[in-house]
Amino acid sequence: MIKFKDYDELVNMVSGMSNRVIVPGANNTEVLEAMRMGIDKKIISGGTLIGPEADVKKYLDTVGIDKKFFEIINENDIPNMANIAVELIRDGKGDFLVKGLIDTKYYMKAILRKDIGAVKEGGLISHFVLFKLDNYNKFFALTDAAVVIEPTLEQKVQIINNAVSVFKLLGVDKPKISILCPVEKPNPKIPSTMDAVELIKMNKEGKIQDCVIEGPYDVYITFSKKLAMEKGIKDAVVPGDVDLVVLDDLDAANAMYKTLSFFGAGCRSATILAGANFPVILPSRTDSPMTKLYSIALASYMREIKKEKVK
Repeated sequence: MIKFKDYDELVNMVSGMSNRVIVPGANNTEVLEAMRMGIDKKIISGGTLIGPEADVKKYLDTVGIDKKFFEIINENDIPNMANIAVELIRDGKGDFLVKGLIDTKYYMKAILRKDIGAVKEGGLISHFVLFKLDNYNKFFALTDAAVVIEPTLEQKVQIINNAVSVFKLLGVDKPKISILCPVEKPNPKIPSTMDAVELIKMNKEGKIQDCVIEGPYDVYITFSKKLAMEKGIKDAVVPGDVDLVVLDDLDAANAMYKTLSFFGAGCRSATILAGANFPVILPSRTDSPMTKLYSIALASYMREIKKEKVK
């Protein structure tokens, strides 16, 4: 079970920690509003803001942040913003990245530079978003809604392993995983269902460990035990108790991510990159400041748990 019951409790748990954030594309009110809330909640101790200096200072004044908390690096070129940010992390001048007003492709390209060492050889970085909705009984995660466009079966294995590693840090030793598809019966004409069959087989054979994988399931089966039973699925543990939803590709996952964010009842979420060697926050540019705050809190929590495991 995840060791915090909601995001407010998570924020309280990480309050007082020393966290230096590096923000490429800091010329953005939403991300700076998240910085202000982080300072107020004592989960941000300072850091570096990268972007057009005049605009960054203007937005700092707009959201009410004392400039003493941050160093500002004047930069107008978006790829350069991302490169400066990852170099600061590499050189130990920040604890984690927070994406500001820059394109994901430039952010990811900088993170994946070999000299940065964000991912081990042969590894894969994937997107992980953790949702809490009023109309569902627990936290659940969705992957991959931002990074891997059309994952192969082998990449899906890596994406699942990345997410399982995150869940272990959060206190869930054996997450329940649904391979989400349009239908619940394998169909050679629907490739996602055939991948589901293979992933379940790998899980049963021990090739994918520390989790329970079921599917192919549609949305109804994934989130409702009652509807699963109505569809004839009775001896299953995932329906209505899912921890992780794995989508087939970016088209499906990104649409679901943004639909839940926009329409989900009382939606609260946090987004990070899984599989990276240091905490990286990857919200959408249009995500609310609160989502960015919760993402910072989640990254901070995971960083502290990792430090404790090393001791």
